[in-house]
Amino acid sequence: MGKDDVIESGAGGGEFAAKDYTDPPPAPLIDAAELGSWSLYRAVIAEFIATLLFLYITVATVIGYKHQTDASASGADAACGGVGVLGIAWAFGGMIFVLVYCTAGISGGHINPAVTFGLFLARKVSLVRALLYIVAQCLGAIKALGSFRSNA
Repeated sequence: MGKDDVIESGAGGGEFAAKDYTDPPPAPLIDAAELGSWSLYRAVIAEFIATLLFLYITVATVIGYKHQTDASASGADAACGGVGVLGIAWAFGGMIFVLVYCTAGISGGHINPAVTFGLFLARKVSLVRALLYIVAQCLGAIKALGSFRSNA
């Protein structure tokens, strides 16, 4: 029997749902008062930093693997062990785990504009918060990948 199953009571014949939780109310579409709260800006900064760190570390892992498997690598670079494909998978999974764990209490740990957009469509975040998150996530991605371009 699941949590959403209906249970009939014996004496009164009434029915009640056996849900032990209540869904939160939907977020307002536009909440202008939210722009004055420090928690919104703290969450936007957390999304920016989390996206930046996620992409920087994972792309650095892929670039390191590519450099390791390059045919022109020789000498000390070739003798040094690399992360391999499994290391890349661990880097992606580990980074997303750590970053979502660290930012879940601050911003919800979205880290991805698609996740933010989906939560906006489900009315879990307001339009203002969703737009600021998406801008911060895109800027974090641009900054992370731009730092590789400047180092190349």
